[in-house]
Amino acid sequence: MCGVFGIRSVERDVARLAYFGLFALQHRGQESAGIAVAESGHVTAVRDMGLVPQVFDEEKLSALPGEVAIGHTRYSTTGGAYWSNAQPLVHHGRARTVALAHNGNLVDPAPLRDELLGDGVRLASTSDTEVIAALVGRDPAPLAEAIANTMHRLEGAYSIVAIADGVLVAFRDPHGIRPLTLGRIGEDWVVASETCALDIVGAEPHRDVRPGEVVWIDEEGFHSANAVPERRGALCIFEHVYFARPDSRLGGTEVYSARVRMGMRLAEESPVEADLVMPIPDSGTPAAIGFAKASGIPFEEGLIKNRYIGRTFIEPDQELRRQGIRLKFNPLDELAGRRVVVVDDSIVRGNTMQALVQILFGAGATEVHVRISSPPIVSPCFYGIDMADEDELAAAHRSNEEMREHIGASSLHHLSVEGMQSATRMPDGSVCRACFTRDYPTRIPEARNLAKLRFEVPAAL
Repeated sequence: MCGVFGIRSVERDVARLAYFGLFALQHRGQESAGIAVAESGHVTAVRDMGLVPQVFDEEKLSALPGEVAIGHTRYSTTGGAYWSNAQPLVHHGRARTVALAHNGNLVDPAPLRDELLGDGVRLASTSDTEVIAALVGRDPAPLAEAIANTMHRLEGAYSIVAIADGVLVAFRDPHGIRPLTLGRIGEDWVVASETCALDIVGAEPHRDVRPGEVVWIDEEGFHSANAVPERRGALCIFEHVYFARPDSRLGGTEVYSARVRMGMRLAEESPVEADLVMPIPDSGTPAAIGFAKASGIPFEEGLIKNRYIGRTFIEPDQELRRQGIRLKFNPLDELAGRRVVVVDDSIVRGNTMQALVQILFGAGATEVHVRISSPPIVSPCFYGIDMADEDELAAAHRSNEEMREHIGASSLHHLSVEGMQSATRMPDGSVCRACFTRDYPTRIPEARNLAKLRFEVPAAL
C-alpha cells in the first residue's frame, strides 16, 4: 500500500497540489502523511501521524514554498507506526540530501542496512525506505546514475518519488509490482500512485512509469532512462481487487468495471437461490452490483457504514480490527426473514467476515451466503501488504468447507483465479497473483515470514 505523489512547477503552489493529491490517495494509507518541498535546492519536510487533513492545515501548507513537492500517505509493512517512520523521509547523505517517499516493500533489506551501518551511515528510521534514500544519498555519481546503481541492488517492490539535487525523480522496480503513473498540468509534470490523484489536481494522464524506468524532471524538462532491464510483468492484482480506488485506471483498465465483471463471473461460478444481494460497503459494492446483474437477484443495501471509521484491514492492531467491525457497520431491519447473498472483495484473516455473518444472522437473516470476488488468499505478500505471516491467513490451511464453518456462513464461494484474471482484461503474465497462487515474481525469504518490526530498537518505541 502507501500513496505517493510528486509535482514540479515554478508557477503553481506545489505543496497545496501535493496536499490534494494525497487527499485522493488517503485510502492507500491512514497511519501518517507528509509533504517535502524543495526551494532553490533546500528541502523542507512536514510529516506526522494521522490522516492528511489532520497533519496539514492552511498555516503548514503556506510555510512550504518551493518548485518541487512530493507527498506520502503511509500504511506500514516494514517498520512500525511511529513518527520516525513517517514519510517522506529526508536523508542527508555524503553526496546529496534525498527526500524520498516509497510505495512497496523490499524483500530483504537487512544486508543493505547492515552495509550502510557498517559504513558509518546513520539511519534514523526502522523502515526499508531509508535504506533506499541512503544508497542514493551516498553515491557520488550523477543523480540518474546513482539511482540506477541503487535500483540494481534492490529486490522487491518499489514505486518511488523523490527530491534530490532540486530535481523531481520517480522510479519503479523492474517488475512494476506497485502502480506509478505520470500526468501533466499544462507544461508541468505530475507523478502519482493512481490516476485518481491526477484527476483531483486537474492533470491529464500521460502514461505509467515503466518497470525499471527512472524519470526526472528539472528546469530543462522531462527526462527518462531504463535504469534496469524490465522483467516479468507483475502488477499486483490485489490492486484491482481491493486497494485501488474504483475510479482509477490500472494497466489501462478501469478498476470499477473490473470489479463489476468479477461479481458477474462470481454469479456464474456460484449460483444460489436468495432474496437479495448486498455488499460489504464500500469495497464489495461493485462486485455485488455485478453479481446482482448476472444472477437477477435484487441488489439492496443491508449494512449501513459509518464512514468516519477507517478501513478495518488497514488498522495495524488486531484488537482494533475486531473492535472496528462493531463500530463500522450497522444492519438494516429489512434483512429479517430473508435469504441474503453478501458479497465482499476478499477474506484475509477471517475476523471481519466472521463478525459480519454473526451481525447478519443477528438481524434476522435466515440464510447468509458469502460470495468473495477473489480467490482464497493462501500465501503471504512480501511486496507491500501487511499479511506476511501465513499463520494469519484464514484460508492458508483450511478447505472451503472449513472456511465456511470458520465464518459461520450458510455457504461460501470464492471467485476462481481464471475468473479474476479475465475480469481485469490483462494478460496472465502481466500481474502478480502470488497471494492466491504461491507463484512469486522475485526471490522470497526462505522462512516465508517477513517480520514487520525486525529493525525496531527500544529507542524507536
